[in-house]
Amino acid sequence: MLTKVFPFLGWFRKYSGATLRADLISGLTVALVLIPQSMAYAQLAGMPAYYGLYASLLPPMVAALFGSSRQLATGPVAVVSLMTAASLEPLATAGSSGYIAYALLLAFLVGLFQFLLGVLRLGLVVNFLSHPVVNGFTNAAAIIIASSQLSKMFGVYVDKAELHYATIMRVVSSAIHYTHWPTLGMGVLAFAIMVGLRKINPKIPNVLCAVVVTTVLSWAVGFNHDATVSIDSIKSPEVQKMITEFNKSVVGIDTLAQQRTATVAKEEEAKQGHDMVAFYDAEHDLNVINYEVNLLKHKSHEYRKGIRDSLFSGVESDGKLAFYLKGSEPAGVETDGRTWRLKVGNKVLKTDSLKMMGGGAVVGNVPSGFPPLVLPNLDIKVMLRLLPFAVIISLLGFMEAISIAKAMAAKTGQRLDPNQELIGQGLANMVGSCASSYPASGSFSRSAVNLQAGAVTGLSSVFTTVVVAVALLFFTPLLYHLPQAVLAAVIMMAVIGLINASGFIHAWKAQRYDGAISIITFVGTLSFAPHLDKGIMIGVVLSLCVFLYKSMRPKVAELSKNEDDVLRDATTHGLKVCDHIAVVRFDGPLFFANASFLEDQITDRMMSMKKLQHIILVCNGINDIDASGEEALSLIVDNVRSAGLDISLTGVNEQVMEVLKRTHLFEKIREDHIFVDAETALCSTHASAHRDGTEPDCPLTTYCGLKGA
Repeated sequence: MLTKVFPFLGWFRKYSGATLRADLISGLTVALVLIPQSMAYAQLAGMPAYYGLYASLLPPMVAALFGSSRQLATGPVAVVSLMTAASLEPLATAGSSGYIAYALLLAFLVGLFQFLLGVLRLGLVVNFLSHPVVNGFTNAAAIIIASSQLSKMFGVYVDKAELHYATIMRVVSSAIHYTHWPTLGMGVLAFAIMVGLRKINPKIPNVLCAVVVTTVLSWAVGFNHDATVSIDSIKSPEVQKMITEFNKSVVGIDTLAQQRTATVAKEEEAKQGHDMVAFYDAEHDLNVINYEVNLLKHKSHEYRKGIRDSLFSGVESDGKLAFYLKGSEPAGVETDGRTWRLKVGNKVLKTDSLKMMGGGAVVGNVPSGFPPLVLPNLDIKVMLRLLPFAVIISLLGFMEAISIAKAMAAKTGQRLDPNQELIGQGLANMVGSCASSYPASGSFSRSAVNLQAGAVTGLSSVFTTVVVAVALLFFTPLLYHLPQAVLAAVIMMAVIGLINASGFIHAWKAQRYDGAISIITFVGTLSFAPHLDKGIMIGVVLSLCVFLYKSMRPKVAELSKNEDDVLRDATTHGLKVCDHIAVVRFDGPLFFANASFLEDQITDRMMSMKKLQHIILVCNGINDIDASGEEALSLIVDNVRSAGLDISLTGVNEQVMEVLKRTHLFEKIREDHIFVDAETALCSTHASAHRDGTEPDCPLTTYCGLKGA
């Protein structure tokens, strides 16, 4: 009983020093991969890089302690990070305090949903995400993730467009205008190190090596070179005017946002007070405010783009740097040889402390120590808005985790409990959210590392947490000079394994509609990105539609004797059917959605087969029947016999037979018309069905030893 509540107690049965040593080495190995990966994934999620370390602190340990898999490595993963960003970017600016608060609340909701599914033993709900849907989404997500890192690889800055492909077009355009070559060089070097070491020896922590080499190089060559100056240092009236106009537009947006909040409150008050005049006035004012906000947003985007596209040369004057637009430097002056850019985001630019960038972007300051343990702000309105995204992330994250866990369990022979795994993942996200963690899940790459390193129990994940804790306490200053382009390369390298084109071919070969669903989900996810939930919903709806269509119209086969004296589908095998006996097989449960379909199929045969005397309904495929199905079957019996024909049932299972007996349909059909199998039914009915008819070449004559009449 204790091990059901505390699964980790089972680790210590026959635990030995050798096992402890294996878990310790595995935990350390995974941590060396996890630390740089988690920082990269945090930025993918729109969070500051060090929040990846926070998401790597408690979730791996809690998931291992309360899950059922002993080798599953939990923490930040690419797809869940991307889904987090897609869910939160419409609500707040990425990286802002409001955005971070939403991310922590989202992690809590994800964990709560997973925990409830596990406690209620509802792990099977994940089956709503069919394999073709997940395959299509995962391939599209891999492309979206990889392409989203291009701006960091080229060292360019653009505003995000409404759709992801439009953002990438802006990145490409900006890269053509200006690529920061040292930044691109750092990214390429990281790629070369990771690929090279993986080929030399896969056991070498290639990600860690790439991070260490590029960080040391960044520090040694002064890769990051920033300066804080006043607006007077920018010797371009045109750029100064753009900065002023940009600030005006941002202030205007903030002012209108406050007005919008007040107007929404008035609208809600008028609605509750049933004052329709005030309600429509407030609604009109709200529409005007939204129009003005959109107009100012467009203006701020244009000014921001103009400022970002402005490239400067630095000229030293009186011990200070002055910045001239490239090509407009005074004659005879010597520049510092750097290309400078003005850093601009969504906030007002402080004209007395503008940040000029003369080098590449780095991670910067990473706070030392542990995050505070605080429960996220449980705002009901925000929770309801985040709930749909939390459900999708919960199911996707768990599906990824359980598929990895199953693959490892097949190798280790370990028993896996999906519901217990849901509890473990849910607790990991809930506890993690209290320690500044955004949603986490099981990682394929790190779990593989954990297994290869020889992990025996979940204690390896506990050691991973210890290593991350030590890194947070003592080694965060070493991460300052880590180039952002290297984190981008880490992400792009990691998601290459998610691309699986063969999955589409496999789904198509299995069933063409599955292949089509996978392709449509893939295209839909790419088209609607960053609104990834739309791509998933398209796939889920298509899967459900196919399921409902197949349930409403299951296969109804007419059987006849094959060359091997076995009854087979006459249409599929091109077999001749008997004129007097229709052997009909219904493949599926008989319930309200398809009951009328069976009626139609029987009626069609009665109308088309002029010499028909007897119908044998093969019920082997009918594994369940409801009230509508029973009623339809009763009507079929009445209609067939009122037309002067007869009907028999074969292969009725116990569950269906109980329904027939409870509703007294068994007596209507009569016991002598219900047979164990089709062979017995044919042998019993063949002679009577052919008594008054002539069929010189009946394909059923020799079946089960029958001879001609």
